[in-house]
Amino acid sequence: MTVAEIVKVLDAKVISGEDLLDRDVHSACGSDLMSDVLAFVKDQSVLVTGLTNAQAVRTAEMMDIVCIVLVRGKTADSGMIDLARDRSVVVLQTEYSMFTACGLLYESGLRGGGGRANAKKFKAAL
Repeated sequence: MTVAEIVKVLDAKVISGEDLLDRDVHSACGSDLMSDVLAFVKDQSVLVTGLTNAQAVRTAEMMDIVCIVLVRGKTADSGMIDLARDRSVVVLQTEYSMFTACGLLYESGLRGGGGRANAKKFKAAL
């Protein structure tokens, strides 16, 4: 799936990275906790989150996340937008809830990046 396809699926507005919509995305993660993202995300993912500050972009950069989708109509602060532009991270905004956005992406063929191995690790940690 490409970022442009995500824009269509989520009826999203492009906040930054208009020239990067042809990038491929292989998996998705929905979380407001960046520690969970660091633990479970694979490369070339989309991050679906309600976190609207630079920390989401810093996490995306560390994990090679190509796109951040802000849910519930939340708007990015100026620091987030500036950093996303500097780091070539696409930021999108959708009115959908996190649950619905993740469901729509899943329905469109995008899967989670953690896979069964990470789910077993997570259960073992509990």
